[in-house]
Amino acid sequence: MKHVNTVIIGGGQAGLAMGRCLYQFGVEHVILERGRIGERWRSERWDSLRMLTPNWQSRLPHWHYKGSDPDAFMTMPEFVHHLENYAQSYEAPVQTGTAVTSLEQLSDTRFRVTTDREVWLAANVVIATGFCDKPRIPEFAADVPEEIRHIVPADYRNPGQVPEGNVLVVGASATGLQIGEELLAAGREVTLAVGTHIRVPRRYRGRDILFWMDAMGAFASPANPAVERSMPPPQLIGADDNHDLDVGTLQDKGARLAGRAIGVKGSTVRFADTLHETVRAADEGMFSLLAKIDGFIKANRMNVPPAEPDALRPTNLRPAPSSLDLDAEGIRSIVWATGYRREYPWLKVPVLDDRGEVRHEGGITPVPGLYVLGMRFQKRKFSNLVDGVGRDAEDLSLHIAARQSARAA
Repeated sequence: MKHVNTVIIGGGQAGLAMGRCLYQFGVEHVILERGRIGERWRSERWDSLRMLTPNWQSRLPHWHYKGSDPDAFMTMPEFVHHLENYAQSYEAPVQTGTAVTSLEQLSDTRFRVTTDREVWLAANVVIATGFCDKPRIPEFAADVPEEIRHIVPADYRNPGQVPEGNVLVVGASATGLQIGEELLAAGREVTLAVGTHIRVPRRYRGRDILFWMDAMGAFASPANPAVERSMPPPQLIGADDNHDLDVGTLQDKGARLAGRAIGVKGSTVRFADTLHETVRAADEGMFSLLAKIDGFIKANRMNVPPAEPDALRPTNLRPAPSSLDLDAEGIRSIVWATGYRREYPWLKVPVLDDRGEVRHEGGITPVPGLYVLGMRFQKRKFSNLVDGVGRDAEDLSLHIAARQSARAA
């Protein structure tokens, strides 16, 4: 049995950022990682995927991008290398290949963390296992004919692994669009079931859209998790040519658009009559954002290129089907790009709400000494992004350091 002040569960960007902040305060800690550093980036991402955020935005506490192309987008191996270098920069006490099997509270000042290797006793525990845990698949997926192949993004690698035939992609945020675009480029016919989404251009007035969000303080502003947790991530792709990717561009590439998938009967998938309303709302949201950026540029007298006339237009939709017969359409696979949920089978401390999520305020749970890090909208609008998780880690490290000082007094 080992003793340490703080156990951090998870060795991705959240866990490493937390470790770096605790290191700054001299708080003894260990980082327990079930696989390798950044395991999900290694084993649960497709081959061609790049970061959605520019290299300059891969900032972590006391660490930043050190290459020569800050506006490019890292590949997955490059980002893993970025994390490995970060861990080496402060000799992070990462114990890889260590799966947590149980987390229990023994008293007001002590937790027991049991792993498949050993047991740790700690005054504090930070759950930093991330937002993208288990794929969320709608219940009606069970009604899909058994000969149809189900694919979730964590298992998708490239079009070559997808069975011959056409593909239905369910979900139109960044993941669904990127996989759909790749399948179209490989010669597949793709139908995209479109739910709620956020449309933004990759670049606007000479800068990446995320530059403007960062400059205006939109990312760092306080979040309202109760309102915003259901918001989808923006439609973006990290690519060398900085091209836009939204439902309109995918339609132009040959995809057939449908409304939100709502059920299956026999071999027929039904879609809600929501496509036009959903796309119109996304278009209006984008143009509202661009108007705010224009106002920011004017107020700060920034010398940037003018907006290109008609470069961005409302989406011109083609007629959408209300249902599709999978057999008749030759659809042999469905990609469920429908988001994620979290599971904590090892968490024996009563902090889960009725949705199975950890109850917390800014990462601080109702149980003293137990924290969570890396959740969407945890405290700020960019809390689960690489660039944002460090801010939350800094705040939690202050809380843990103060808790340690109080115990020592």
